[in-house]
Amino acid sequence: MKNIGIVGAGHVGLVTAGCFANLGYNVICTDNDAEKIEKIKKLAMPFYEPGLKDIVEEAVNAKKLVFTTSISKMAIESEVIFIAVGTPATEAGRADLSYVENVTVEIAKALAGIQRKDNKIIYRLIVEKSTVPVLTGEWVKRTFALMAPIGIEFDVAANPEFLREGNAIADFMCPDRVIVGVESERAKKIFQEIYGPINAPLIFTDVKSAELIKHASNCFLALKISYINAISQICERVGANVEKVAEGMGYDKRIGREFLDAGIGWGGSCFPKDVAAFIKLAEDLGYHFNLLKEVQHINSQQRFLVIKKAKELLWNLKGKKIAVLGLSFKPDTDDIRESPSIEIIDLLLKEGAIVRCYDPQAMDNMRKIFPDITYCTDPYQAAENASIIIFLTAWKEFKNLDFKQIKELLTTPYIIDGRNFLDGLKLKNEGFIYKGIGKNI
Repeated sequence: MKNIGIVGAGHVGLVTAGCFANLGYNVICTDNDAEKIEKIKKLAMPFYEPGLKDIVEEAVNAKKLVFTTSISKMAIESEVIFIAVGTPATEAGRADLSYVENVTVEIAKALAGIQRKDNKIIYRLIVEKSTVPVLTGEWVKRTFALMAPIGIEFDVAANPEFLREGNAIADFMCPDRVIVGVESERAKKIFQEIYGPINAPLIFTDVKSAELIKHASNCFLALKISYINAISQICERVGANVEKVAEGMGYDKRIGREFLDAGIGWGGSCFPKDVAAFIKLAEDLGYHFNLLKEVQHINSQQRFLVIKKAKELLWNLKGKKIAVLGLSFKPDTDDIRESPSIEIIDLLLKEGAIVRCYDPQAMDNMRKIFPDITYCTDPYQAAENASIIIFLTAWKEFKNLDFKQIKELLTTPYIIDGRNFLDGLKLKNEGFIYKGIGKNI
């Protein structure tokens, strides 16, 4: 079994480390954040991901997974090294690859500490796991070749991740496909071995194509969501129901039903960053990706729909108590990066509204942005004496609320469903005035 190293203990790196360890590999996960590593060693996860603590604990107890702040230790002991560090957007919208560069240099320099035995060949497979723009692999290869000790043999490969927050473990263990970009038969055989236990198509390409597949996939999904959101605007104007339109479209096998859910738009750590980076990459290559620019614009406009609907119901928002349920960009995560709720809460506050919010996992993170709004212990406390209740994240528990009690707590029975996940007709029959996105009930 290969020894596998993971650089980065974030959403991608920690899930990847835990899953590979549970497949039986010896895994070393390193991160330069000493506090984070110490917490993980005590089995305190740095973020919320369903099932993650269980698989990490199981792997640690089986002595298949260890954590360290030493890249040197990881590089010396691991034949296959996955780089899973952050690639945040710069102010210009490009991917910041400085972390990838720094890690590449550190790995290369660390290999000087390897003790050769019996003239054995020292080989490392360096794998891009982070989402990076095309041509990054060439820079990694050039940097590693320049900095690594003479005589070290290596390959650079791309193995982009497709892990959805809230479903990451299942996505790793039961993926639709595994994309691998390689340049040698040796690297290809290693990937065939390490992914052998996973029952999924293993698709091999060149490194550049693998890098492009990740950005092309995420941007297409963002486009699909923005498209149905644009359709929702038409539905609102003519009195049609976007859910029925999406259902009718989805039966077409060429289209499919997934990602045709209208709402307040996409957010998170991937879609906003990847769309912006792909636009900038295209510009750098001399192509103006105007289609993706419009995808961004449509997405941003969906945020204002919530404010528009709230004003239609309440007239003025100044001094009104607004209950906001859901802060994370999607359910089953505490991640609020680029969450639509941030912009919507900001708009409500600018209108003079008094915001009272609740989220099962994301309130601690949101406090760092809005420390002065009220964070409630449950949805019912948030709804007490509020003029309207706005749902911004489709947490399952919100579907099961006692809406009779909610109605008694509200001063006016107004609901805005920013994710179209509630039964609007049922709520209307219970006496609520319900507003969804792109449907008239």
